[in-house]
Amino acid sequence: MRKIICSACSFFGGMMFACCFCITVAAQTNPSPHDNSADTTKPKEGSKFRQERDLIDLVYLVLHKNPDARLDSSGNKNTRLYFTVAPIVEYTIATGFSPGIAGNVAFMTSVKQETNTSSFLGAIKYTQKKQFIIPIQSSVWTPGNKYNLLGDWRYLNYPQDTYGFGGYTTLDDKYIVSYQLLRLHELILRNIKKNLYLGAGYQLDYHWRISESGVKPGRITDFEKYGFSKTSASSGIVLDLLYDSRKNSINPEGGSFYANVQFNQNFTLLGSNTNWNSIMFDLRKYIKMPLHSVLAFWFYSVFTLGGNPPYLDLPGTGSDTYNNTGRGYEQGRFIGKKMVDLEAELRFNISRNKLLGGVIFGNAESLSELASNKLEVISPAIGFGLRINFNKFSRTNLCIDYGFGTKGSKGFVGNLGEVF
Repeated sequence: MRKIICSACSFFGGMMFACCFCITVAAQTNPSPHDNSADTTKPKEGSKFRQERDLIDLVYLVLHKNPDARLDSSGNKNTRLYFTVAPIVEYTIATGFSPGIAGNVAFMTSVKQETNTSSFLGAIKYTQKKQFIIPIQSSVWTPGNKYNLLGDWRYLNYPQDTYGFGGYTTLDDKYIVSYQLLRLHELILRNIKKNLYLGAGYQLDYHWRISESGVKPGRITDFEKYGFSKTSASSGIVLDLLYDSRKNSINPEGGSFYANVQFNQNFTLLGSNTNWNSIMFDLRKYIKMPLHSVLAFWFYSVFTLGGNPPYLDLPGTGSDTYNNTGRGYEQGRFIGKKMVDLEAELRFNISRNKLLGGVIFGNAESLSELASNKLEVISPAIGFGLRINFNKFSRTNLCIDYGFGTKGSKGFVGNLGEVF
């Protein structure tokens, strides 16, 4: 899932300290005896929750309270709405130290109809490098999964490292592009067949106060070659086709599959700088493995079909919705008009009570060059990570990964919820 990367400013970015203070507010509904929407969690599932432990249980134990108070008398979870809020302290190559507050809301809009788990993820952060970040991502499923409403809203005041087009660049090519960004992406999908959805939406990415700094004397940057401007806007419509058999996008189970194809057409008539379009493919497969482990695969690609997107709207490392592609590389380390990213991850439990888990991952991506517009260099990375059960009911993990890329690239990546 999710979820703005340790060496790449991701949704919850860098190194999260696992012992952070956490608060969970459980909103409980008291149904009438005739209300069929009452929680239908089976006793067997309630027994499973009693055997598991998460960070919130640890807070209960520290406060000398019984963690099983979170279950009702029959052993079921006693709430259908979960708020998880925590102060966070991060460190990333891109941001330095960055304190902030991160939050996750998980809920179901119906329990009498089979309905996927909806979620909101948000954060407020201010970094050592004077970056101010407010990302809010949402996925809301209406009862019976008839509609899925997807949102990606962001405000960034952000100095960011950039290196230029393609995979031939080195860490010595780094300089800084500063900008402010307002992003408003909204999409509504309609169920047309089991797990299959068709929909449309609107996307706006507006950058202003764009500037370059740290450029070596005499150097003409790829940004200047491509077309530098102090403001840029991409505004257009989106057509979307989605297949999603996951019951919980925060932490998908083995056996589920996700496929998303999205066409984006930007128009000057709607305020875009230029008319340009692109197509995105996002494919994810989750395979059950022995010992309750999961082998996950992710294919993510973006191809510019016509026109020239603004430089800051080009696809690149960490440019997916939750800024997670290319662990082991900094956000924006590679950019281009075309992008292909492949990722694989083995997820496994470390402790029997599922408080601790781990992952081993590998990825490889390629971005097109400025001159040829071809994919010429493949940039691989490998790494490992720790999973800490943050909320056992919503199956939200605190994820801390460390990746090793090529040419000296390396660093932490953090998320609240699985990377994909």
